[in-house]
Amino acid sequence: MNFDSLIIGGGVSGMQCALVLGSAKNKAFATDKNIGIIIHQKASHLQNALFNNVIGILPNKLGSDILIEGKAQISSLYPHIAQIENEKVISIKEFNDGFKITTNKDNYFSKIVVVALNYSKPFTIEGLDSFVMPHQKSNPEKDRIQLRNNNHLIKEGLYCCGTIAGWRSQFAIAAGSGASVATDILTLWNNGNHTKVHDKIS
Repeated sequence: MNFDSLIIGGGVSGMQCALVLGSAKNKAFATDKNIGIIIHQKASHLQNALFNNVIGILPNKLGSDILIEGKAQISSLYPHIAQIENEKVISIKEFNDGFKITTNKDNYFSKIVVVALNYSKPFTIEGLDSFVMPHQKSNPEKDRIQLRNNNHLIKEGLYCCGTIAGWRSQFAIAAGSGASVATDILTLWNNGNHTKVHDKIS
């Protein structure tokens, strides 16, 4: 399957990135774009999270519920986004004018890839080894990692967001990081014109 943008990771930053990309579906520069997200949530830190300090989310909200509700939100609002479940990415390698993404079940090709995994070891995706470095905003004793990047961009066509991009493990920060990457991609699709997407009451 071929994509214009493929997100790897179904946590806060990955799903938020998908939601913003999906919300541009009626824009001329995005109508023909194939968007996908590989949602592998077993290792997500949301599995055991409890939220009381996130604006817009009611107190005592379980992270495990957000994982389920996030997938449903993407499906209901933006069904054109392909959700790939129960697959784990093994390698990401440059291929022609994009990347070949190999999972334990299939191969995918995408012009743009967004890595939205958490910052825990081991990090086992072949092709990204040279970008792995110690996490700059977490306790060194926890031995977390991040991918070397410049404002989320690892190299042309390859982005990261959330904790793997070097941000702290905080819901709002991860969501903002994912949204930021999405608007960078939309700007790229929009011929470099700075782009954001807001829904408004008509």
